[in-house]
Amino acid sequence: MSAKFKELIESERPVLIDFFATWCQPCKVQSSVLTSVKEQVGDAARIVKIDVDQFPSIAAEYGVRGVPTLAIFKKGELLYKQSGVHDVNTLTGLLSQYK
Repeated sequence: MSAKFKELIESERPVLIDFFATWCQPCKVQSSVLTSVKEQVGDAARIVKIDVDQFPSIAAEYGVRGVPTLAIFKKGELLYKQSGVHDVNTLTGLLSQYK
């Protein structure tokens, strides 16, 4: 795993990782949802996109088999991981739960 990714997920605030691929249609939908989530949660959480084609080793390490897959980390711990498109309310709810 890259040192930069490890440093990223060691954050005190929740980090939502969007594992995506450029060729994936549902990922494009998820991306627009995440823009709304970011507006709602502000600085309470960080949202980061990881292209599984560019970083296959990170995707493999976390067992990402389908895209989009969303994962929430805090202090290096994986708190949540689920494949599929998530709606704004679900994601803002999850992030507020892990503050």
